[in-house]
Amino acid sequence: MVAAAYDVSPVLIVGAGPTGLAAAMSLARAHIPVRLIDKAPRPNPYSRAIGIQARTLELLEQHRLIEPFLELGHRVRIANLFSSGMRLAQLDFDPLHTRYPYLLFLDQSITERLLTEHLATFGVTIERGVELTMFAQGAASIQTTLRRADGHTETMRPSYMIAADGAHSVIRHRLGLGFEGKTFEQTYLLADLHAETDWPDDELHIFASGEGLVALFPMGHGRHRLIADHVVEPPAVAPPPTPTVLGEPPLEQVPAPSLEQCKALVARRVRERVDVSDLAWSAYFHLHSRMVDRLRVGRIFLAGDAAHVHSPAGAQGMNTGIQEAFNLGWKLARVLKGAAPDRLLDTYHLERHPIEREVLRQTGFIMQMAEADHGPLRLLRERVMPVLAALGPLRDAARLTISELSIQYRRSPLTLERVLDGGPRAGERAPDALVHVVDGPLGRAPGVGCIFDLHDPAFFSLFLLVPPLPVDDTPLDPAARHAPPPDPELERLAAEVERLLPGAVRIWRITDTTGDGGPALSESYGRTRPSFYLVRPDGYISARGRTGSDLHGLLRHCETWFTVGGEIPDQAAL
Repeated sequence: MVAAAYDVSPVLIVGAGPTGLAAAMSLARAHIPVRLIDKAPRPNPYSRAIGIQARTLELLEQHRLIEPFLELGHRVRIANLFSSGMRLAQLDFDPLHTRYPYLLFLDQSITERLLTEHLATFGVTIERGVELTMFAQGAASIQTTLRRADGHTETMRPSYMIAADGAHSVIRHRLGLGFEGKTFEQTYLLADLHAETDWPDDELHIFASGEGLVALFPMGHGRHRLIADHVVEPPAVAPPPTPTVLGEPPLEQVPAPSLEQCKALVARRVRERVDVSDLAWSAYFHLHSRMVDRLRVGRIFLAGDAAHVHSPAGAQGMNTGIQEAFNLGWKLARVLKGAAPDRLLDTYHLERHPIEREVLRQTGFIMQMAEADHGPLRLLRERVMPVLAALGPLRDAARLTISELSIQYRRSPLTLERVLDGGPRAGERAPDALVHVVDGPLGRAPGVGCIFDLHDPAFFSLFLLVPPLPVDDTPLDPAARHAPPPDPELERLAAEVERLLPGAVRIWRITDTTGDGGPALSESYGRTRPSFYLVRPDGYISARGRTGSDLHGLLRHCETWFTVGGEIPDQAAL
């Protein structure tokens, strides 16, 4: 449990997968005490989710955790879809406006290890072999009973609880929440093996045929993840259990797929040279597409697979769970510090539930279209998709969707939008940019930096964009070259925001600069000067505007949502 700077009961996180680890990391960074338990005595050795999207990588960078992921992961820059031996579509990620224009493939077990090691730097360790056996919600806490592997039990009263306990969530079941959706009829095969191919190692390939689907995802050094559908599951040696969900251990009652079966599938369905060998592990599984209708029940929040399960198409699942954890973490921290109203926690469902619903819709449709062996969906795949894939705007939209850079909360009540000359809108992700820092917190001296380096996910960041002096009118001192005289209105705004959010906001006066290391400030944030952007701890823009009447709107917005005692404003009046 992390040493706390605040006298509050710990948050109990049930489940130490990527979602639970990310939630613990977000809270611990904000000095909120947490306990992270998992009933499994050791980490799951089975390979599950492998794809890490660009938006998740950006967030890991802001948490100062990106380097080991880049060192150990394998970068894939192009996705190919084939049908009946012909390539129907190719999507490259290079045009993405991010430092990470690719899909990073990394075993989930390694992702969990890296998150666990980083979490330990905050003094938080996973309590393994600990199971939640009972809970009952009260007005100010939750009464829980925890049981260890040796049978010892303890009573704990956490302030809040996060259910990150997987697709078969005990917490979800005991809350009586529905898990609506469907189960795909087909049985799927998953295998990690070595594959020799004639195509580059930074491309993934999906092959559709009359017999079914085969996907090969490169993991580096010849290793590949193989997924296939419409496979014939061998007879069980015992009565078959409930169908497993992708990401869980393979069924012990069903023999795992053999290397010979994998070879036969690839030979029948792939019209390219692929020589497979060295099977590391394999399993059969069933796909589900399900989600809850509520992400909050009193003091309990659901996240990750406990809240939604779906097809692995697009590598969205683990990324969605991690981003949910970051969305929830800062809000819990703000409320637990007594600095924000309880209604701030309701925005977790308001912001994330529509995204989950859209992920289920998109992944289900992609899987159905890829698998179709006749009818309209096959016609759409083989005749319409090549035409659509040739259109630049549609390719751009596909890149942004798959990379999750397009995720936004523009309709959230936590956004205050004012019209500026370009730049991201309130509710959208705060992009990176190369800036000249005029001044900042903690005695930061003037100099060149990047937005991602300046933003700390334990704080709000208020960026005040000021115009640089014309070069001809500036002194020879390079530090003063970008130091325009203070804008009285912006200075008043900074003082008032700091008063409203004491110890919770870091204020940066920044201006344009040139050089390598990132896109220009005007390219990422528009040309309006002076202006302001308030960035939430999870890296999304809460408000933006310019000097004048917009300043009053920002102060009222902060007072309403990020302090205690504010009134809900009439949005039309802002």
